[in-house]
Amino acid sequence: MSEQKAIPASIIYQADAGHNNVIHNTRRKLHELCAGHMHRAIRVETVDGIVYEGMITHVDRCFLYLHCVPVLGDGRAFFNPNSAIIPLVLYELLVITLLYT
Repeated sequence: MSEQKAIPASIIYQADAGHNNVIHNTRRKLHELCAGHMHRAIRVETVDGIVYEGMITHVDRCFLYLHCVPVLGDGRAFFNPNSAIIPLVLYELLVITLLYT
């Protein structure tokens, strides 16, 4: 069997030193917050300015799953014509607002 030499990889992106901590802390904080508001109606705004309204159906360590009316052209939704479950990345959430207290 011939031995292959590893070719060194060229790094094309490396996050800033504190980036990893910020992402982990934000994700943990939002997970705890969202888990405490399961099955509540919320409005979410993402860092890209997209706004969703719906009910939190599930949250895991990376995603918030929002049950809502589908947004046209949003390829992330799992939906039938009347409703959707949209997975939203926790660290991409900018604003979360309770719609009814």
